[in-house]
Amino acid sequence: MVEYRIDRRSGVATYLQIVQQTKQALRLGLLAPGDKLPTAREVVEATAINPNTVLKAYRELEREGLVEPRRGLGTFVRKSLSTAPADSPLRAELTDWAERARAAGLEHDDVAALFTAVLDEHFKGDKA
Repeated sequence: MVEYRIDRRSGVATYLQIVQQTKQALRLGLLAPGDKLPTAREVVEATAINPNTVLKAYRELEREGLVEPRRGLGTFVRKSLSTAPADSPLRAELTDWAERARAAGLEHDDVAALFTAVLDEHFKGDKA
């Protein structure tokens, strides 16, 4: 099950953080079709956010066709975004790279900026 982490200082709306984290879990294969998302109550208890915020995020995921609510049962994943397994050799290489970047004294934001710049350079025009 996915565990949401809310960064109140990020400047990103809370519901969008839930949407983004859900999509990331789908891309990494951590969530698969048929999996149940945490209930709004569970997310509220874990993150101390408003239940309506969770419901807004789930409605957005539903609108995108990624999840479906089942009355009285919860919200379930409809489709995956995963194209590379979580145990991919590329993930291991990226993990090694991140460890080297940290050892070199780079901060999280430095690594994110560097990685984003490289992604943008190599995937021009591919953003969905």
